[in-house]
Amino acid sequence: MTESHHTDTAGLPAPLLVRTGGEREVLEAFLDFHRATVRGKVDGLADAAARRRLVPSETTLAGLVKHLTMVEREWFPALLTDGEPPAESGHTGGWEVAPEETLDALVTAYDAACARSRAVAAGLPLDHVVPHPQLGEVSLRWIYVHMIEETSRHAGHADILREQTDGAAGITA
Repeated sequence: MTESHHTDTAGLPAPLLVRTGGEREVLEAFLDFHRATVRGKVDGLADAAARRRLVPSETTLAGLVKHLTMVEREWFPALLTDGEPPAESGHTGGWEVAPEETLDALVTAYDAACARSRAVAAGLPLDHVVPHPQLGEVSLRWIYVHMIEETSRHAGHADILREQTDGAAGITA
């Protein structure tokens, strides 16, 4: 994801730029802002730091990126296309990071998943409804709101983990 999804040239967060925008523009800006925030939380970290467990759960910065990649794939292309299955799934929710997986590779996969999500959603109206295995039906609008919630919640987790890792805090670090 490029910095343009996160802020404008004056440094304003994207959601502040669309405060009078249309519904879709606002939803996309908030989701992209939180996606970029997650990316900012892992920028400059070594693999070992991103894998370090700092809380009792299995949650790590690298695991957060991997989990959000899986979530992007499940909520956008898997639901909104002809059943394109996620690249991975299972009971772990994508949190486990294999020894051979690097942070750079995880971030590249996340960027690709976000780009794919944007491309899939771009061709559909917000009122587009699809079946969901547990919820019955969901609209694209609902998916956007859910993904804003999911991504922002994990961006908060990432903020705490990054601060515990090296003291960096704030939106982009």
